[in-house]
Amino acid sequence: MKPSIELLLLDVDGVLLDYQRSVRVRHLARSLCVDSAQVQQVLSGTGLETRYDSGAISTAAYLHALSEALQAEVSEALWIQARLAASRPRAEVVQRILALSESVRIGVLTNNGPLMAEVLRALLPTLCHRVGEGLLCSGALGGRKPDQALYQRALQRLQAAPSRTLFIDDLFTNVRGARLAGLQAETVRDGRSVGRVLKRHGLQ
Repeated sequence: MKPSIELLLLDVDGVLLDYQRSVRVRHLARSLCVDSAQVQQVLSGTGLETRYDSGAISTAAYLHALSEALQAEVSEALWIQARLAASRPRAEVVQRILALSESVRIGVLTNNGPLMAEVLRALLPTLCHRVGEGLLCSGALGGRKPDQALYQRALQRLQAAPSRTLFIDDLFTNVRGARLAGLQAETVRDGRSVGRVLKRHGLQ
């Protein structure tokens, strides 16, 4: 028999949020009066986003490098606005999570730099209030999913046992990494599949 779940650890994009990268790119391009293709290249083709998401560079250094590459100032506020414009909460999933017993701790683990925490607090205020200090961005932990060490650091921060943690993500590669780190983990696609997973693990 599997151990009972004490912590539910959630991915963000593809689980809690629908995210359209193209919308973010267009928002930045319009705001900065630069070409969308240039924004896309800087975000995806230079490795800058990955370095920020893995904690290799600070927020200040990331925004400075982004501004230099685009030859236009990218402020924290603009970055957040663009991410907000491209993200939409998955209401059915969020409602299912908020309906869980208070005895189940909730955490969030996303492959993003620290700025993403502000986006989540703006989009999902009620959920973030319940999550509290359990809102974890990979960039603040010094790694990225599916690295096993990232899950280990996340659980150390949350003081949670791997065997009593259920991690859900829309990407199987991240689920596999979590399982290798000793967590119970499942792949989900939508509100219905989230419900099935919660039920299978005795949370709903």
